[in-house]
Amino acid sequence: MRDDHRELRLFLHLAQSLNFGRTSLDCHVSPATLTRTVQRLEAGLGRRLFDRGPRGVSLTAEGHRFRAYTVQALELWQAYRDEHPDPAELTGRLAVFATVTACQALLPDLLAPFRTAHPQVRLDLRTGDAAAALARLDEGEADVAVAGLPARLPEPLVARTVAVTDLVLVTARDRPDPGLDGPFVLPQRGLVREAADRWFRTRGAAPDLACEPDGHEALLALVALGCGTGLVPRIVLEHSAVQDRISVLPADPAPEPFPIALCVRRSDLRRPLVAALWSLTARW
Repeated sequence: MRDDHRELRLFLHLAQSLNFGRTSLDCHVSPATLTRTVQRLEAGLGRRLFDRGPRGVSLTAEGHRFRAYTVQALELWQAYRDEHPDPAELTGRLAVFATVTACQALLPDLLAPFRTAHPQVRLDLRTGDAAAALARLDEGEADVAVAGLPARLPEPLVARTVAVTDLVLVTARDRPDPGLDGPFVLPQRGLVREAADRWFRTRGAAPDLACEPDGHEALLALVALGCGTGLVPRIVLEHSAVQDRISVLPADPAPEPFPIALCVRRSDLRRPLVAALWSLTARW
């Protein structure tokens, strides 16, 4: 068995997705490699783990039993590694969740000291919607999240602010007579949407909504197309491929600043990998 239990992790992902293409993409392996991995596991067990039929992929009864074993085996392995680390050379896997913008603007500097100090640690970096970051962390899908900081952080989490950015009103550069009367393009959910709703309440007006996209990058694309005026963190605009097609509008009052934080589960500060990262980001 490989040291990092990669075959078990691939099996577990496939058992959850039931989609060879999605698991290949998410786990950065070719479909052929994934198929061979499943075949090796099935040959070693002498049992089929998956049924493949016209309706798709499903777990066999043996597959369900092996999935339960895999979850327990990986949890026990991680617990052992956490309790018996080599203090001179940490190894293992650290799962980090961040938005695309955070990956580009913050993570290279934020994680560089940790990477230099512990080069044997594998960084598993996942990106996605900012609104889902703390939920991914709270549910155990990530060890660390770089995310917008809410006014009230959930009790199981602890955070350290790593950046503060303005929230800015933006519109298409060639849009005629842009104003603050709408229509507006606002995130469907998340901290920026909550900040936008508070800002509109200070103006005593409800926004005329044109679109409610899931992410900031999608929002900027719609703004650049002239769909309406948007509200985004300035750091997102500054790292956007469409920034040259967008103008910032003055706002009075200005929307409140938007803090971005490194967040971890409080209980995980006892884990060597998380504790090492936390200590090396203290200067932030």
